[in-house]
Amino acid sequence: MSQNYGTKTLTSILSIATLGAALSLGMGTALAQEKPKEKNVSEGEILRALVPEKKPLTRGLSVGPQQVDSAAVAAEGQFVQKIRGRSTRSLTISEREEIAAIVKDKPKIDLEINFDYNSSDISTRSLESVQALGRALSSSELKGSTFVVAGHTDAAGGEGYNQDLSERRADAIKRYLVDKYGINGTDLVTVGYGKSKLKDANQPMAEGNRRVQVVNMENKATASK
Repeated sequence: MSQNYGTKTLTSILSIATLGAALSLGMGTALAQEKPKEKNVSEGEILRALVPEKKPLTRGLSVGPQQVDSAAVAAEGQFVQKIRGRSTRSLTISEREEIAAIVKDKPKIDLEINFDYNSSDISTRSLESVQALGRALSSSELKGSTFVVAGHTDAAGGEGYNQDLSERRADAIKRYLVDKYGINGTDLVTVGYGKSKLKDANQPMAEGNRRVQVVNMENKATASK
């Protein structure tokens, strides 16, 4: 009788343990499935975003209001040459704003690159995107162009803190591209905007605001004579 009772008790204990293990495994699987996937971009996606569209040149026709303002183009080119090779912190507020105005109509892409907390160290999970960027900027389609690498933060923290952090993070991307892919440092203009230009102003703390924007400043497709 006692032997049967002991056997039943042992069976019950084993059943409870098995059930607990199954529940734990199921919860673990569910948590793994709920964990958001890292938003890495491919080299192809970056190329499609940054390579300028080839526009046919029309000769002998009056283009009216769409005629290119050669003076404006020349002034823009002079400004780009002025900021090439400059350190991030040397840019004045007016120069940062002029860069922001120029890049509005340029080929660009926003990369959600994560950094270690309160740091400019690129997180391991974002290296894939940065490496894809390095390969794209080294490609024959983009090599030799001038790019703006702009750092942005979310709205957490003070303006001074975020401005400094955005500049350090833009610099970190530049160093990686120069060191790992041999990209000419003067071809990369780094600028920080802190929390002044939120991508999603309705959600100032959203992850999408913490980004690095890369802009192609030189349209090589139309640079040939």
